[in-house]
Amino acid sequence: MNEALELRIGNKVLEVGAGSGYHAATLAEQVGPKGHVYTVELVPELVRIARSNLERAGYSDRVTLVQGDGSLGYPDRAPYDRIVVTAAAPKIPHPLVAQLRPGGILIIPVGGRLSPQELIRVRKGEKGRIEQASLGGVAFVPLIGKEGFDS
Repeated sequence: MNEALELRIGNKVLEVGAGSGYHAATLAEQVGPKGHVYTVELVPELVRIARSNLERAGYSDRVTLVQGDGSLGYPDRAPYDRIVVTAAAPKIPHPLVAQLRPGGILIIPVGGRLSPQELIRVRKGEKGRIEQASLGGVAFVPLIGKEGFDS
């Protein structure tokens, strides 16, 4: 997923689904100290675990962890150069596309609650034109939230 994001030093990245914080740390490493990662997690216990892991690993200066409905993105810090979703959505959430900067990339698994799912890359052109490409079949947990599946 990180490779498909085509990350650059200094990118501002939104991650939907912090989980343990591991993936946010890999994103932070790739965007470097001039970049920043905002990661949104719905489950309070995972927020606590991710926060602890990111602090211990030394990434709390370039990863901001927010508890909330990531299916709606994080408009407070939009627009983002890159957005990555770590859970499968029934469709591409409009709020995420709206928060993507022109020239940006969104990577998201889309499909059924369990399967089949496809990893989709969305590119937003400089004039706002959207292009989608399938990167192949995947299996992710379902995205929970207003733009995801029922909890």
